[in-house]
Amino acid sequence: MIKVSPSMLSADASRLGEGLLRLERCGADWAHIDVMDGVFVPNITIGQHVVRALRPVSDMPFDVHLMIVNPVKHVPDFLSAGSDMITLHVETTENVEDALDMIRDGGAKAGLSLNPGTSIDSILPFIDMLDLVLVMSVQPGFGGQSFQEHCLGKIKAIREVVDDKGLDVDISVDGGINRDTGRRCVEAGVDVLAAGSSLFGADDMAEEIKLWKGFSRKG
Repeated sequence: MIKVSPSMLSADASRLGEGLLRLERCGADWAHIDVMDGVFVPNITIGQHVVRALRPVSDMPFDVHLMIVNPVKHVPDFLSAGSDMITLHVETTENVEDALDMIRDGGAKAGLSLNPGTSIDSILPFIDMLDLVLVMSVQPGFGGQSFQEHCLGKIKAIREVVDDKGLDVDISVDGGINRDTGRRCVEAGVDVLAAGSSLFGADDMAEEIKLWKGFSRKG
């Protein structure tokens, strides 16, 4: 079944704990937590202290996406804060193998993300070390952007590599995801749908999540 990982970026910032519990009640699989530094991306969001504060609120897996420069420096803090998955951007990570080892040795699942303009060739040397590949289908840094259609081809290409190698790697997509784009992403090979405004703004989040989980690769 498809996993749904609502983005806490779209939750009410003054009531993040309540927002997290809402995800749990509505049947979300993971909580997607975007960390932005105002350097790699224009905006600044939350850091490890907020992750640490949210950890006792719910047992839901935290899918932490580090959109920051020099992410390796901060990995230990996010591990100790209670992250279940940590995804680094290939564009900002030096010594990728060491960084992925650090995450997995710390007890979390390791992921790599790539921007819309970044070739999948940048992650292929590390695909055997990954638990998650996150395809950005918008330029990271702002919510509410339109889905970039060419990312469907990128998803299909990653799916083919993962299947050919027989790997246990989840493929996730983030950016402009709604009923239509989410269904097409799943048909292209996605396992995990990360989305913010289309879920938090839904008339009934629980029903929306249920619908998305029913998407099939067979269309």
